[in-house]
Amino acid sequence: MMRLISKEVQRKRETGFSIIELLVVMTIIVIMSSVVMVSLSLSRAKARSARQKTDLKLTALALQSYYIDNSSYPTTGGVWYSSESGDTYSDNGGNYIPGLAPVYMDALPRSRGGPATCGVGSKNAYLYRSDGINYKLLMNCGPDGTWTSSDEFYDPVRTTWAWAICSNSSTCATW
Repeated sequence: MMRLISKEVQRKRETGFSIIELLVVMTIIVIMSSVVMVSLSLSRAKARSARQKTDLKLTALALQSYYIDNSSYPTTGGVWYSSESGDTYSDNGGNYIPGLAPVYMDALPRSRGGPATCGVGSKNAYLYRSDGINYKLLMNCGPDGTWTSSDEFYDPVRTTWAWAICSNSSTCATW
C-alpha cells in the first residue's frame, strides 16, 4: 500500500513544470518579442522615410505647376519658413509655402515622427525658402538611416540630417 501511494505521488510530481522550465520558456518569449519589436520599429522608420520622400516629390510638382501659372515660385522673401510652429524658423501661420495650398495641392505636408529636434532649436519639419526665382524645400531632422551623395534628395549643405529638393543644383549647394 505504501508503495502505491509513493508511486502515485511521484507521478503527480512528474506531470507539472519545474520553475527552471517555466523560466526558460519565459526567457524565450521575451527574446522573441524583443526581436519583433525591433523589426516593427525599423519598418515604421522605413515607412516614414518613404512618406517624406513622396511628400517632397509631390510638393515639388505643385511648385512647378505654380511656376508655370505665375512665372515665379511662391516667395518667402529669401528666408526659411517652417511647417511647425515654435521652430527657430518662421512658420508663417502654418502656410510655409504661401499660395500653394489648396489650389496646387490639397494641403502642405507636415512632419510625421522622427526626432523632435536637431541642431540648435530646429524642429523635425519641412522647411521652404524662395526668392521667387529659386526654391529649396527640406525635410529637416526627419530622415532615418544613412544616405550618400548619389541619393536624389541629398542636401550638400545638411549632409546628415536633412533631405532636399531644389529648383536647381546651385540653389541646393548654397542654401
